This record gives sequence, structure tokens and C-alpha cells, in this order.
Amino acid sequence: MKASVYKSETPRCRSVLRGIVLTFTFTFWCGDLGNAADVKVLSSPALRGVVSEIGRQFEGATGHRLVAEFEVFAVLKRRIDAGEAFDIAILSPAMIDDLINLRKVAPDTRADLGRHGIGLGVRTGIAKPEVSSVEAFKRTMLNAMSVAYFKEGTAGIHFLSVLDRLGITKDMTSKLKAYDTTGVVQALTKGEAELVVAGIGTIAALPGIEVVGGFPAELQDYTTYTAGVSATSEQPEATRSLFGFFVAPTAAQVTKAHGLEPTR
Repeated sequence: MKASVYKSETPRCRSVLRGIVLTFTFTFWCGDLGNAADVKVLSSPALRGVVSEIGRQFEGATGHRLVAEFEVFAVLKRRIDAGEAFDIAILSPAMIDDLINLRKVAPDTRADLGRHGIGLGVRTGIAKPEVSSVEAFKRTMLNAMSVAYFKEGTAGIHFLSVLDRLGITKDMTSKLKAYDTTGVVQALTKGEAELVVAGIGTIAALPGIEVVGGFPAELQDYTTYTAGVSATSEQPEATRSLFGFFVAPTAAQVTKAHGLEPTR
């Protein structure tokens, strides 16, 4: 008799328990939305696509909001050094290491997200020049009317060193145009520059501009993108949650889709 009573009561108990769990979950979720945080990410323009996609996943799952600002590494590092608050920074490995030493980034959050090579871009619809070999690259440079690059970007610094290696710096000096992030787009779309040199991910993220191709292997250089969480974030739980999305195994699909290679 006791066993019979126990069995007959089990479905009703389970129903009550499900109701309690659902009520608790709903209350917790609503409370979380009511305390939604803005998580500030400072990143290179090369990772605009990656940050945007990870942000959509994060926002959909947590109710928090990702607020991203994109600039070249040097500019972002200066802003942080000057005291600007942030929650997650995506910079070069050396810059993140420096911020860890300065106790501005939590050391247990340092993570390499991937790397991009350097390439050339042209305005959408324009014929793409040949850059598959060193000789083809050199010829394209000498035939170009003007070449834009980011004046403070690591890609620009490497590009200038490549011109030296090829012995064409003097020939190229009058053709080179240095711009900030927004200036490059305007230069190409308005015809002020014929080509742009930048990280491949950066070029791919620029509106109205297409990737021609990467530098030949003999001239190539890679930029690694490393993330770190602010040691003084005002919303540490939301920030750590977002960081988890960046380093989760599923993030590899996002980074690969946007042209990042795994670091070696």
C-alpha cells in the first residue's frame, strides 16, 4: 500500500518541482536582464567581424551588452596608459603583457585569439593587381599611382621595411599616403589612393574595399591578437562571461570564418 501511494504521488511531485524550477529560472533571468551591464571592449579594426559575432552570441545568451571601440594597437594602448577604463582589451601580445605587469590586466585571462597576415586591398569593383610573388608584388608597387597605409599600425611599419628590403623606398616615397583608421576608407572610395596595405582582417572589415591578397610568403608578417580582462572592471562577472565566449571552443569557428589563423 505504501509503495502504491508513493508511485501515484511521484508525477504530481515532479510537476510541482518543474514549476518551482521554471519560476526560479524566470525570476533569475528577469533579474539578470534588469541588471544588464555594458561590457566595453577595445580592439583592433581587424577583429571587427569577430567581436561583432561574439557580441551577438553573448548578448543573446546573457542579456548584457557589448560596447566595442576599434582603433589601431598604438592608439588603444595610449588611451589605456592614460587611464581610460575598459573591460576587455584585444591588443598585441607584448602590449597585453605590459598591461599585466602594470596590473591593469588580470594575468589569468591572457589568451591569444589568432593571427592575421598583411595584405593589399582595392576599392570594390576595381581590377585586382598581382601580388602572388615577390617580383609581382614589387611590380604592383612600382606601377601603383598611390598606396595608403595606417600611419600607426604594425602593418604599416612592416610595409615600410619591406619597401626597404626591395630597394624601392625612394621610388615609392611620393606615392605613400599615411592615414588614420577612417581616413583609409575615404581615401580609397574617393580615389585619393589606389591601394591600401593593412592586416587582411582589417581590409576585409573596411566597407567598400576588397582584399587583393596577402603579401608573398617571403615578405609576409603576422599580427597576433591577444585578449585580456581589466583587473579593475566595474562589472567583473559580465566581463568574465564575455571573455568566456571569446575563448570557448566554439569561438574557433567564428575566428576562422573571419580569416584568423590559429597561433603557433
